Amino acid sequence: MTKTKLRTSLEGLDEFIDEQLQLWNGVGTAVAVVHKDEVVWQKGYGYRDLESKLEVTPNTLFAIGSSTKAFTSATAALLVDQGILDWDTPVKSYMKDFKMFDPIATERITIRDMLCHRSGLPRHELVWYNSPRTREELVRTLQYLEPNQDFRNKWQYQNLMYMTAGYLVGQLKENSWEEVVQKSLFDPLGMNSSLFSVDEMQLQTDYACPYIEKDGQNIRTPFRAIDAIGPAGSINSNLVDMIAWLQFQLHQGQWEGTSLISKEQMKIMHSPQMPSDSPFISQELPVSTYGLGWMIEPYRGHAMIHHGGAIDGFASQVAFLPEEQIGIVVLSNTNGSIIPYTVAFHIMDRLLGLEPVNWSSKLSKLMGKESAETEANPENPLEVPIQPDTAVEEKVEEPHVDRPLTTYAGIYTHPGYGEMSIKETSDGLQATFNAIEMPMEYTGKDTFSVEFVLFGLKITYTFTLNESSEVAQSISIPLLLEPGTKPIEFIRVS
Repeated sequence: MTKTKLRTSLEGLDEFIDEQLQLWNGVGTAVAVVHKDEVVWQKGYGYRDLESKLEVTPNTLFAIGSSTKAFTSATAALLVDQGILDWDTPVKSYMKDFKMFDPIATERITIRDMLCHRSGLPRHELVWYNSPRTREELVRTLQYLEPNQDFRNKWQYQNLMYMTAGYLVGQLKENSWEEVVQKSLFDPLGMNSSLFSVDEMQLQTDYACPYIEKDGQNIRTPFRAIDAIGPAGSINSNLVDMIAWLQFQLHQGQWEGTSLISKEQMKIMHSPQMPSDSPFISQELPVSTYGLGWMIEPYRGHAMIHHGGAIDGFASQVAFLPEEQIGIVVLSNTNGSIIPYTVAFHIMDRLLGLEPVNWSSKLSKLMGKESAETEANPENPLEVPIQPDTAVEEKVEEPHVDRPLTTYAGIYTHPGYGEMSIKETSDGLQATFNAIEMPMEYTGKDTFSVEFVLFGLKITYTFTLNESSEVAQSISIPLLLEPGTKPIEFIRVS
């Protein structure tokens, strides 16, 4: 199909995207479509800066979140080609001090296991979210994080494993993961605008500001620096650069006559490694599998490889149809927006000559969303997968605290999660974890309801006291909202 015919099949796309921005209360989005070596579509919509009414352009930088993961798997593939790394050699062979909670996983886990999410670990997101710890320090915490599944038993989306895979790549190249991506991928592909830090992004002339919807209004939210867990999702990019990345995928690792990654390793990354979960399971998307850094699913009978991403105030979708040699990237600066999915799937329908599915309606039902609400995307968000409790709470009079607040105030630690501070304030007790402040409300029997304001969720803290009931010794907190997980226990140290 020629470029002209492809563009003709996309007539009315501008209006459709504008409708999606209005329907889902989106701030801005950038959309590109490629067919083989040709750029079919490349446009910005809405605003990169709502307050200043600065419009999105093809050069506008967005945080791409977990769409970064494909870059991390690609760096591993580069090392496999170079004979430095093997997909199926235990990680412990390369990092002698590597250790996980499960001794079997410690001895046997490979970089393939890490990159296809079958470590046995639940998400443990609050280990890294807003944490001041370095990448190396976070890798060391793995030995204290309890699994809830047997090793290789189940697909479990795991950002810490991706961080560790990137850390290993850096170690084997005697460099950082960032330098390996820069020299091996960004530079040869001409991805000259792409960056690894939101701090650096804000020094550029054309970047999107992050927004979150609250009470029907889009409010600018702070940029979330996630440098330590970078290999799981810290890349910031734009349409111009992501077009090159898509074409590189369609060309199976070949670029301008040079093989950057062998077709053999590209095929491994693009092949199913593990059956996976997906909120999109439907007639159009009946099966979901995960390769290495990519979701691999049939879309209405056509092979589709894709990966989304989300971090505070941003969402993305990078997808391609290998048989048709079509690639699509959609970037958004609205928190947890599903616009990257509704737009990408709509474009696929049009280019494949299929009757367009009403993805806005379908995804609303599949993902439990309602239009003009932007909750976290549960497919593969980088941010903590905590959904706001939408139930209407009855106002109940707070029980009287029958012990002095000093009974509970103190410093508590967990070897994997780090330090939790409980302090008295003029409004009662307040918990602080990873610099996130959370008000506490007494609910009786040494328990408190603690509000994670960032995630719109209340979690119960249960204190265990010493024999004389004068001082709390520990706190039990259900931080993992997944089946088969135990509460995280923080022990008082002062």
